[in-house]
Amino acid sequence: MKKSLVITAVVVVLLFFMGYSFLKSTYNGMVEREENVRSQWSQVENVYQRRSDLIPNLVNTVKGYAKHEQTTLTAVIDARAKATSININPDKLDASSLKKYQQAQGELSSALGRLMVVSEQYPDLKANQNFLDLQAQLEGTENRITTERMRFNQMTQDYNKYIRKFPQNMFAGMFGFSQKVYFEAEKGAEKAPEVKF
Repeated sequence: MKKSLVITAVVVVLLFFMGYSFLKSTYNGMVEREENVRSQWSQVENVYQRRSDLIPNLVNTVKGYAKHEQTTLTAVIDARAKATSININPDKLDASSLKKYQQAQGELSSALGRLMVVSEQYPDLKANQNFLDLQAQLEGTENRITTERMRFNQMTQDYNKYIRKFPQNMFAGMFGFSQKVYFEAEKGAEKAPEVKF
C-alpha cells in the first residue's frame, strides 16, 4: 500500500512538472513572438521617422529653386505633419489604426512624388549636390521602409501561426494573445501604372 502511494505521488508530481513545463514553454513562446512583432513595429516607425526627418531639408532645398511651386511644397509639409501626428501603440495595433497610419504615410509618399516631378522642371535644382544627396537618402529610406514592412509582416506571420496552432490556440485566448494585423498593399497597387509619352 505504501509503495503504490509513493508511486502515485511520484507520477502526480511528474505530471505536474510536465504540465508546468509545457505551459511555461507555450506562454514564453507567445511572449517572445509578440515582442518580436512589437520590436519590428518600432523599426517600421523608425524608418518612417527617418523619411520624415529628411523632408524639411528637401523642401528647403527645393524652395530656393522653385519659389512659385508653393502649393506642392505646402502639400508635402501638410502631409508630413499628418503622417507624424499618427502614432500607434504596438499593443493596440489593429486593422483600423494601421489603415489610418498607412493612409497618412501613403499621402506623404504621394506628395513627395509630386515634389520630385516638380523638381524635374528645374535643371539647376537637379544639378544641386545637396538636392541630389537628399534625393538619394530619400530613395534609400523608401527601400528601408519596404524592407522593414516586409520584416514586420514576417514577424506577424510567425506570431499568428504560432498562436493559431494546436495546442497553443487553446491557451492564447486564455492568456490574452490575439492575432496581429499585417501591412497590406494599397488599393490600386496591383495594377501597373499607365505610362504615356
